Amino acid sequence: MTTSETVLARLEAGVLHLTLNRPDKLNSFNEEMHLALRAQIQRAHDDEAVRAVLLTGAGRGFCAGQDLGDRDPRKGGPAPDLGNTLETFYNPTLRLIRQLEKPVICAVNGVAAGAGANIAFACDIVLAAKSAKFIQAFAKIGLIPDAGGSWSLARILGEPRAKALALTAEPLMAERAADWGLIWKAVEDSDLMTEATKLAESLAAGPTLGLGLTKRLIQAAATNSLDEQLDMERDLQQQAGRSADYAEGVIAFLEKRAARFTGK
Repeated sequence: MTTSETVLARLEAGVLHLTLNRPDKLNSFNEEMHLALRAQIQRAHDDEAVRAVLLTGAGRGFCAGQDLGDRDPRKGGPAPDLGNTLETFYNPTLRLIRQLEKPVICAVNGVAAGAGANIAFACDIVLAAKSAKFIQAFAKIGLIPDAGGSWSLARILGEPRAKALALTAEPLMAERAADWGLIWKAVEDSDLMTEATKLAESLAAGPTLGLGLTKRLIQAAATNSLDEQLDMERDLQQQAGRSADYAEGVIAFLEKRAARFTGK
């Protein structure tokens, strides 16, 4: 597994805490940070001890997207192949986040711009400090929304708002993002990490097999017909009903005690 100081990682109470750690660059991505984050998300797939993931940023921002210092045209040379950058670095990580059948919580502690905003939107539950803002900064430099942004914005917000955010690059403050349903909630800056950690630990202690199946089901609903979704509910409920977590949940309910889930 790739280890790097650009992504700090610790496992506590079943939660893999990941912190983007290039605060002097507003946690913008370079190749090292790309690979380090991907390795940690892969760790969440592979390690049964990881029952939930909590992603945030160090310093005063969450993530400013791609580090443009690596792409300075004044240095000369051929034009960059940004399609290759997406295919090599961003897209594999985004797919891993969406495919991870464990809860992924994002705590946006400051500006989330460009791909930084769109990586947040790929997570399952997003909390943001009230001072945080989301910016589709691509229009300011002649690019198109990437890192899944054109997909998530259109599906969550609808075409009119998605187009307006993408074409104007106007900042969207956290409270309005919550009002629009783009994120789960905006909280006081001082409460962000306490609330996000509490949520992550609660989910990690829950029936994570069922939570993972729920994530799969909801993500499929956007493209499934009703009949397809009903069939999928049938099949996944069959799987959940055979789990040790379901048995434990029923027994705990009948015995009037807190359930002790194992994620199996």
